[in-house]
Parts: sequence; structure tokens; C-alpha cells
Amino acid sequence: MTGIAVLGSTNMDLVAYVARAPQRGETVTGREFRTVPGGKGANQAVAAARAGADVMMIGAVGDDAYGAQLRSALEHAGVDTDLLHTAEGPSGTAHIVVDDAGGNAIVVIPGANGTVTSLGPGEMAAIAGADLLLLQLELPLSAVLEGARVAHAQGVRTILTPSPVQPLPDQLFDTIDLLIPNEHEAAALSGHVEPHAAADILLRQVPEVVITLGAKGCLYASRGTEKIHFPAPEVTAVDTTGAGDTFVGTLAVALGEGRSVPEALAWASSAAALCVQKPGASASMPYRSEIDAA
Repeated sequence: MTGIAVLGSTNMDLVAYVARAPQRGETVTGREFRTVPGGKGANQAVAAARAGADVMMIGAVGDDAYGAQLRSALEHAGVDTDLLHTAEGPSGTAHIVVDDAGGNAIVVIPGANGTVTSLGPGEMAAIAGADLLLLQLELPLSAVLEGARVAHAQGVRTILTPSPVQPLPDQLFDTIDLLIPNEHEAAALSGHVEPHAAADILLRQVPEVVITLGAKGCLYASRGTEKIHFPAPEVTAVDTTGAGDTFVGTLAVALGEGRSVPEALAWASSAAALCVQKPGASASMPYRSEIDAA
């Protein structure tokens, strides 16, 4: 079984469903509100666990009611939470507006995630013993960089989702094996809106890139090979929240199992397509049997 360590955020998603998102200064009436366990780190952990990996979650929740719910949700999904610490104060939250087209806008408040500034011996050992490490940018950059350095030193394949996007130091890029930005993040990091041009720039810093393109699929690029565009399955989106994390988590499992890149990307795309057909983030993530049957 593939061993995956996830160093990342755990948030409670506070989701409002509306016909259309409000403009600045505007109030709209929503049709539904839900609280759903989320956070990019936790979402990727759940996606990987449901896809069949042995997953360890590294991070923090608060000592509030949300913290207990978030921990319970991860454990219910089969994720090991021994290194998910409880910090004083509130858990992280994500305030999400989802429109009738399935699009979303998100404000993340770090809460306990902001306390994860460095790693202890237990966290380092868990990363060193994994097959892959999944990273995002909802934790302080100091912890992300430390985790990446540990993984790189031990030959652990390291995958970074650069979200929320921010300028990144060369020291971090130097430790990343696979970068998975969406098209907006790729543009911000590269200075190029066109995905092929963005990929060319990003390949100067990392060996492999997958740029996710929403309903248009994804673009895979690696040094010394031709780029490949993989179309997404055609489905009707209900809620795209968590689709990117589902893609990353299941892709990590497939790569850890030694599948070819085309096969891994197709499998991950199927998982993301299943995810967007249901509301919520972690609640909508498919199980391995569902992905295989898609």
C-alpha cells in the first residue's frame, strides 16, 4: 500500500450556496448553508485514503468544537491523525460561496493552521518514511519548506499544490518533484496566462508540472518531453470545491502505485469528475471502487 504523508491545513468549510456570487457591496439571498470538513491538506488526505493509500496527516486543529469534528472526520476516512496536534484557540475556517454553475469563491482564515511553523522529530520521521509527501500553502511557509527539505533529503517524492498562490523561494522549488497549480496559480507563478507558456517557465524550476484547467482537463509537462493535454470527463458540475484536492490526492496514489503518467492522470481526472457532481469538499470525494467503475 502506498504511504502518503500530508503536511497541510485542516479547516471547517462554511459553505453558502447562491444563484450567483455577490459583487462588492452587494447582498444576495442564498438557498442553503452547510458546514463541511475541509482544508486543502485534509482534503488531499481524505482523497488519498479513499483511493487506497495509507495516509498520515500532519498539522493542527483548534481546541474548539470544530477541531473535534475535523479530527473525527479524518479518522472516519481512515487517515492517521497521531500527528494532527491540538492548538489553543480556534480551528481554521474557509468561508465559501458556491454559485449555481458550480463555481466558488473562498476566504481562508488559518486559525490553528498558523501555529504549524516548524516540525518535530515525529513529523520528520513520518515524512522520511513515506513514499510521497503532499504539500500546499495554507500552512506557514517555514513549515512547508522544512517538510520539503526533509522529503528531498530522504528521496521521498514531493508534490506541491501552490495554493493560495504566493511568491515562492528557490529553496522550495529545488525540493519539489511535481508542481500542480491550477491555471490561475500557474499564471501568477510564471507571469504567463497561456498554460503551455506557463509550463515552460515552471519547468525551469521543477522537473514536472501538471496545470489543472477545470472542465478543460489538465496539461502535463516534464523536462525533455512533449507536453500532453488530457481532457476532463464531461459532467454537470454541482460544486467544484475540493475537485483539485481530489485530483491531487488520487494522482499521488496512482503515481505511488507505479502507474504510468497517462494512466495516473486519467484515474485522477475521473475522481475529480465524480467529486464535482456532489456538494461539499471532503464529503464528495469518491472511493477507489467508484473511481475504478467510472
